[in-house]
Amino acid sequence: MTGINRANQFEGISTPFYFYDMELLTRTLDILREESDRYGYRVHYAVKANANTRLLKLISSYGFGADCVSGNEISRAVECGFTPDTILYAGVGKRDDEINKALSLNIFSLNAESLPELEVINELAAARGITAPVALRINPNVDARTHQYITTGIEDSKFGINISELDRIVESLKGMNNILLKGIHFHIGSQIRRMSAFRRLCIRVNEIQSWFNSRGIFPGHLNLGGGLGINYQQPDEIPDFKQYFELFNRFLEVRSGQTLHFEPGRSVVGQSGSLITRVLYVKNESATPFAVVDAGMTDLIRPALYQAFHKIETLSPSDISKKYHVVGPVCETADTFGKSVDLPQIKRGDMLAIRSAGAYGEVMVSSYNLRDKPGTIFSDDLRD
Repeated sequence: MTGINRANQFEGISTPFYFYDMELLTRTLDILREESDRYGYRVHYAVKANANTRLLKLISSYGFGADCVSGNEISRAVECGFTPDTILYAGVGKRDDEINKALSLNIFSLNAESLPELEVINELAAARGITAPVALRINPNVDARTHQYITTGIEDSKFGINISELDRIVESLKGMNNILLKGIHFHIGSQIRRMSAFRRLCIRVNEIQSWFNSRGIFPGHLNLGGGLGINYQQPDEIPDFKQYFELFNRFLEVRSGQTLHFEPGRSVVGQSGSLITRVLYVKNESATPFAVVDAGMTDLIRPALYQAFHKIETLSPSDISKKYHVVGPVCETADTFGKSVDLPQIKRGDMLAIRSAGAYGEVMVSSYNLRDKPGTIFSDDLRD
């Protein structure tokens, strides 16, 4: 496996901890920049996927922008080298102080999701005597056919502005003197592996953009959000950014002078992270033994929250293979990383790697059961 070779490379390190393969992350960023530059597309990394400062500093060094969904994410992005003129601020529930922070920094765009939010932004900008740069987040009503918790672009979603509301929004904007409509924004969901969903998004965006143009409105930029998935079955596989960007270049009708923006998160950092855990006990009473490990849903909540699959590998090989239920110590039945997982025979003290945990892993850690938070180890800090 890339970056993780053997258990003894982690000798003396307390588990559980997140391990980041910096070589794999660097190769991913190299490909992302090459493929996005091919078309002049602008990339804004979605900070919510992983806000680790070491990773953010590396990502910002590539000249990418940041997609933020809270005031604290904006502050973290600036601290890690992202310039305000490359920062986007989205989110359905922005507080006044967060909006003021974005306005004071003169970020690239606030992505507004409702008429009440636009009214507040206009009021706060007027109090400062400035004009707020805004993009409208619109629900294109495209079903990404992913998990219901990470589907965001359909009409009954809490996110964005429905198409039926656009007439009222556009009319209201005429009276908002402290808002500059800079663009339109779309995001249909996360962990999308079917490219056909993005093709459907392009078709809908073309229709919506024509609707704006027919009313004399010509947005300066289009923001197509993120959502490109990763292959959790193949943890070392870098997402196909080439095919992804080629699709938008082929099917999206970009107007002259218009810039195109993307907000990848999971696809950037997902494969670079693994949660390393140690076996505490093997319970053999049942037909399929339970491998009880020291990591829990407090360290990686995705399997409990989304019923998500993460490949589990052992760092202590054996010639004998068995099936195990891999579970954590948290007092919840949902604290399970995998059922009937094929693994080389394991024993107390063996180390396991829960792969593809670089996105929505460390950033969602909690202290439920008053558990300690996991550590963080980077591949380039380990000695051979």
